[in-house]
Amino acid sequence: MLKHLSAAALAVLLAAPTPAAADPFVEALETALDAYRDGDLQYAGDELAEAQRLLADMKAQGLAAFLPEPPDGWSREVDTEAASMLGFMGGGVMAQATYSGPDGRFDLSLMADNPMVAQLAMMLGNAGMLAQMGGQIERINRVRFLREDRSLRAIVGNRVLVTAEGADPALMIPVLEAMDFRALENFGG
Repeated sequence: MLKHLSAAALAVLLAAPTPAAADPFVEALETALDAYRDGDLQYAGDELAEAQRLLADMKAQGLAAFLPEPPDGWSREVDTEAASMLGFMGGGVMAQATYSGPDGRFDLSLMADNPMVAQLAMMLGNAGMLAQMGGQIERINRVRFLREDRSLRAIVGNRVLVTAEGADPALMIPVLEAMDFRALENFGG
């Protein structure tokens, strides 16, 4: 068959894009639609739940991109299972990492679009309420953090809770200073 094609036609065929690897999210949606059309509502619902899980995983990966690289001499371990707990807490997206270094270790978590975050936003987003909570206010890149014993908490963009805890704040602040809070405000999750 190839010997009957002109050189131009062969060039067009070779230049044509090959199908991309299957997208599991799209596959789950299409399978749900097929099951729905076949009257299998249980399977359609299961596939929609799978599509939601895949979408949440993609959002969590996008949020994890905001976790800064570790300082020199430190390591960072991103917790890929952190988001799985949010189903029990009303949903949303979460990314978490543990930073370990010669002077200690701490966890940094980002939680977005969760009902608990909306409630905390009323407190942590209000300077007056922060002062009444008894902790100290720490400003990091124009974001007000509530500084307590071994934790720092802030709300970014009224929807992302940033929590660093487990070490002296002096160890955690340099990592937080490396975060792009302006970009985090516009997180598309």
